[in-house]
Amino acid sequence: MSLIKLKRSIIPALDVDTMERAKQIVKQTTGLEGIGAYKVGFELVIRYGLTNVVSELKKLTKLPIIYDHQKAGTDIPDTGDKFMKACKEADVDAVIIFPQAGPITEEAWIGAAKKYKIHLIVGGEMTHKGYLESDNGFLKSNTPKRIYQIAASQGVTDYVVPGNKPDKIKEYREFFENKGIKPIFYSPGLISQGGSVKESAEAAGDHWHAIVGRAIYDASDIRKKAEELIGLIKPEG
Repeated sequence: MSLIKLKRSIIPALDVDTMERAKQIVKQTTGLEGIGAYKVGFELVIRYGLTNVVSELKKLTKLPIIYDHQKAGTDIPDTGDKFMKACKEADVDAVIIFPQAGPITEEAWIGAAKKYKIHLIVGGEMTHKGYLESDNGFLKSNTPKRIYQIAASQGVTDYVVPGNKPDKIKEYREFFENKGIKPIFYSPGLISQGGSVKESAEAAGDHWHAIVGRAIYDASDIRKKAEELIGLIKPEG
């Protein structure tokens, strides 16, 4: 079952330091056709608590709230149950994990998400330089595909791919399609990190959601900027 009703959408990332700023973004965008969900991260949650953040946002919008722990899924397998239980009790709709701690942890955390009926979005490759071994990073260059493969085998349909690397988006899309899987992609790394919304949308295919932070929350007119971005992806129901 899809988390977001639209095939393509803009997801504002509420990576701001006060609830007031987060609420302002939601109030100015939740009524726009083409906004698919909202993403919250550690900046709000550490200050205000996950339950309180989700509760306050759900007073303003009926759209899904995605929690991005930045980065969840990097601990031992057993902690997945505790993490997903806390997210369920906070009424989170979906969670992003980047299971870099290995396949046993990944499978355990995916299992925990299923147990608590939380929609899961799995990430494999990040947006910044120096992540994979091929770019002088720590992780082997085939790690993202191993992560995606395990997630797919566990029934996951939603994946984070780097919005500022359209060539990699296309590569991952072909990776899934060659296995008979139609992935739903979510991409950060756009605009402020150099990614082109149009280029990434073309690479991702029909089911793609652009996660946009600074370009929206730092805009002088938040609603106008959101409308502009929606125009670029041409969302359809």
